[in-house]
Amino acid sequence: MPAIELSDGSLYYAGTGRAARDRPPLVLVHGAGGSRLDWAPELRRLPGARVIALDLPGHGKSTAPGRDTIDAYGRDVVALLDALAIDRAILVGHSMGGAIAQQVALDWPERVAGLVLLGTGSKLPVDPALPDRIVTEPDAALDWLVEWAWHPSAAPELKAQGRQMFASAPRDVARDDYRACQRFDTCERLAQIAAPTLVIGGEDDRMVPLKFSRTLAERIPGARLVVIERAGHMFPLEQPQQVATAITSWLAEQP
Repeated sequence: MPAIELSDGSLYYAGTGRAARDRPPLVLVHGAGGSRLDWAPELRRLPGARVIALDLPGHGKSTAPGRDTIDAYGRDVVALLDALAIDRAILVGHSMGGAIAQQVALDWPERVAGLVLLGTGSKLPVDPALPDRIVTEPDAALDWLVEWAWHPSAAPELKAQGRQMFASAPRDVARDDYRACQRFDTCERLAQIAAPTLVIGGEDDRMVPLKFSRTLAERIPGARLVVIERAGHMFPLEQPQQVATAITSWLAEQP
């Protein structure tokens, strides 16, 4: 089982593809309460690229405890790069993972060759009551998350799979993830991001509305925005081929 050892446990990851001589690897960073399986196979096996999908501490198969700040998760991503001897990577982050990717790009810019920010923002609009409800009213919170995370047209089996994935996250880890999201704010620092950036937003995302993606694209120098139509917040699973095409096209244009 591929994993690296942190000071307080292991961090699991899965990798596909071979390193291209002219392209840094892609590191996929999932959202709150998620795992590497939040990325569809079309994205975890992106053609022509080395792709590494990790389970953040406290999630999936990683044994290290969950964190309570975006900055702490950013340090874990850098630790993974160090352990795998990756000088620079393209960070691909969804939702909270996009916040983590921004944090790394701002605090460790020399480690980031590019950013792909999906369904995320410089702030994350978390319902104030959600973190505590995950612990005190887990079934009701889970119902709310499933209702708001998926597009109404998403297949019932996909929603059922999503519910199972949400339910598998330890409640305290998911609670702390959303608390970390509530405190996250890079609004005043977006202009400092120097890495080439692709922003992808879901047309009908109700958890992180499209306006948050538009703000990122407007304020990060040189960023490009792609909108995925008929897509809710979980569009990396709902519309994986559209997302893969957008990323592949953008990668082909990078020097």
